[in-house]
Amino acid sequence: MSARTKIVKALAEKLKLINGTPPSTANINGNAYAKLKYWDEINDFPAIYAVPGNETREYLPGNFKWGYMNVSLKVYVRGENPEEELEVLLEDIERVIDSNRQLVYDVNTPGAFTTEIDIVSIVTDEGLLAPYGIGEVNLQVRYQVLN
Repeated sequence: MSARTKIVKALAEKLKLINGTPPSTANINGNAYAKLKYWDEINDFPAIYAVPGNETREYLPGNFKWGYMNVSLKVYVRGENPEEELEVLLEDIERVIDSNRQLVYDVNTPGAFTTEIDIVSIVTDEGLLAPYGIGEVNLQVRYQVLN
């Protein structure tokens, strides 16, 4: 399994911690996955789907490489007030990202952790799809590419 896949799976596991107990406000009932689904395919709400995107590399002396990978979190809610539910969930997602910027993605490989996870952008449907709410959190993940 590639580092890209392992990072997205580890991130999805951390997002499952949004379970309604403090410091979380929302409860996603474990609905965080490392795959892509569109809102018309989803039956269980709220849900978060993490998918890897483009990646760039930075090559440094000594055979050292940084990988910069974009990850998109697709966030789906459904309810009477989807905009508010989405905002609460987005705050919880931001809290999880901020507390897991250095994320171990392979416990069996020394050095297999991210060195930084930054939120690049947050976009919502602004209530246009009520009773559904759709958001997207775009991340940039930096990690050392291991040989």
